Amino acid sequence: MERAEFADWIARYEAAWRSPGTSALAAVFTDDAVYRHSPYAEPVSGLAAIARAWEDERDGPDEVFTMVADVVAVDADVGVARVVVRYGDPVEQEYTDLWVVEVVDGLARSFEEWPFWPGQDWSANHD
Repeated sequence: MERAEFADWIARYEAAWRSPGTSALAAVFTDDAVYRHSPYAEPVSGLAAIARAWEDERDGPDEVFTMVADVVAVDADVGVARVVVRYGDPVEQEYTDLWVVEVVDGLARSFEEWPFWPGQDWSANHD
């Protein structure tokens, strides 16, 4: 995979998030994809389960948000991106994520995000 291919995949992910329903996910994930909401989260396995989780998490296709993604690295079939998402206007919630995505034939087989948000401690021992 090249950087441009991974950037295209990220654009399709955002387009799917902005689309009604979940049919657009078939252009983003393989049927047997694994989606992790964090490195320690239980995986959501399979396109149908990802679709259910997708609908549970978002407010809907009209949800107001901006998303800026920068490809950090691509190695073989794995891409890493830094993604900043701001929800609302005015902004009510912001996340900075690192995404680690295995892309095969243009579709994600594995998606893992490392989400951080303002005010979140950077260490379990941080006071």
